[in-house]
Amino acid sequence: MLKLDILALAAHPDDVELSCAGTLAKAVIDGKKAGIVDFTKGELGTRGTPELRMQESAASAEILGLSARENLGFRDGFFVNDEAHQLEVVKMIRKYQPDIVLANAVDDRHPDHGKASQLSRQACFLSGLVNVKTELDGLNQAPWRPRAIYNYIQSIPHEPDFIVDVTSTWETRMKSIFAFKSQFHDPNSGEPETYISSPQFMKMVESRGIHYGHEIGVTYGEGFTVDRKLGIQTVFDLI
Repeated sequence: MLKLDILALAAHPDDVELSCAGTLAKAVIDGKKAGIVDFTKGELGTRGTPELRMQESAASAEILGLSARENLGFRDGFFVNDEAHQLEVVKMIRKYQPDIVLANAVDDRHPDHGKASQLSRQACFLSGLVNVKTELDGLNQAPWRPRAIYNYIQSIPHEPDFIVDVTSTWETRMKSIFAFKSQFHDPNSGEPETYISSPQFMKMVESRGIHYGHEIGVTYGEGFTVDRKLGIQTVFDLI
């Protein structure tokens, strides 16, 4: 069994890269094991193909230094938060036993993001129940519940409950984003322009990082929301 310290769950390949890749990269540098489980292959996307997206996902995983990356093959745009989908996510949580789970934004421009957020949260709870039975590779899985679930921020600019300083890993984050060459601005591409392929979109990504960084007195930051009160051991834990 490969136990991860932190697992990011995402509706689409590149959701994590655009939102919290700096946090994952920083965890890896600090000696933690990190991974991503994508729910869909982004097959409804205007640009690229599912096969290409999988190649890009693998390239990004290598850039970030991930210990694991999987894709559940849910239907892009049409997956639902029901028992069948919840149990597939439970299998991943029990497989990797993460202490921390990062999940999609609670509400966002793309309807899959909010659905994935709720699906992830419910799966994290169900994963800790002894009487929820799952098998993986023919073996019964033990219950596991992550210590914390944090939602990363995507297109809609939610007010973060905390911000991670990702100044030291911002360059790595951007390299992981551009691993998805089919999706973002390329003046030589003949494919249709989309919401995320315009030069303005990447400027928004940069400015969002600068804005969150400015709020905590650093160069770049990534924001997260939480549905519970945060606790600290001492005031020295804060920057």
